[in-house]
Amino acid sequence: MATAWLVLAVGDNRKHGGNGGYDDLPSEHYSWDSSVPHHSEIAVGDVIAVWDKVTLLGTSVIESIQTGQAVKDVFRCPSCGKSDFQPRKTKRPKYVCLKCEAAFDVPVSATKPVTTYRSRHGAAWVDMPGVLSGAELRALCDKPRTQHSLRSMRWERLSEAIQATGATTTVTIAEQAQRAIAGGHRQTTVRARIGQAPFRRQLLETHGELCAFTGPAPAAVLEAAHLYSYADTGEHHSEGGLLLRRDVHRLFDLGLIACDPLTKTLDVASALVSYQDYFKLHGQPMKLQPSRGHLRWLSKHWDMHRSAT
Repeated sequence: MATAWLVLAVGDNRKHGGNGGYDDLPSEHYSWDSSVPHHSEIAVGDVIAVWDKVTLLGTSVIESIQTGQAVKDVFRCPSCGKSDFQPRKTKRPKYVCLKCEAAFDVPVSATKPVTTYRSRHGAAWVDMPGVLSGAELRALCDKPRTQHSLRSMRWERLSEAIQATGATTTVTIAEQAQRAIAGGHRQTTVRARIGQAPFRRQLLETHGELCAFTGPAPAAVLEAAHLYSYADTGEHHSEGGLLLRRDVHRLFDLGLIACDPLTKTLDVASALVSYQDYFKLHGQPMKLQPSRGHLRWLSKHWDMHRSAT
């Protein structure tokens, strides 16, 4: 039976104050370190199910795991020395310890060396926001009452629960998981997109939960799309990105969807005429008002994919 892991990705909404968090992009990668229980048990070929304590965000298969060494900032309660504390919304002092109930404004800080881990799982990722609730996911875990951020479960139980909701994408994930387990894995060097998570957060703060081409969408399915080749420049340019749904982002990168910078309307390639959910976007205006900077970058994309047609 394939192993599955329920992993917690809450981003800036973490309740615990004991560490500085991780640079996660749920649809692409997940990070943890050797201070986390079960840190060394996750393996290539395992199914990964990402949640935010409220709902399932998506599922995939781990393609590779990159390890490294780092020094981690840790914060503790000044009264009892435990790291189980959280910020308070309105009361002061700012923090309250969940162990000794002490309240304080400044935690005790320290550093410690850790082994870092980062999974890569973008190839098989399937967005599933809202398919299963937090309570349903907890019940599927091998130890339902555990509070760990990495929780083991059986893929078969997770698959059955997803299928019971009417979702139709679980078979693909299971097949890829079995191939990955059978085929083993190799070590690879990954070129990470430094600053990608802050870049996405900035776009969410600026534009809200809005796909620039299709309209309102849950944050879990929105990606920070570069309007230029990030691989060529390695830089995050101001006004050089927009939020796009994951599927639309992929089609934009391939040039199958483009935006006419003069009319500010979408142009959908004829190759998508059989896919009405996409082709109906043809001729539609963008769902946000692009800035001059956006239009400059969209013009370059248009020239690359449409000027010769």
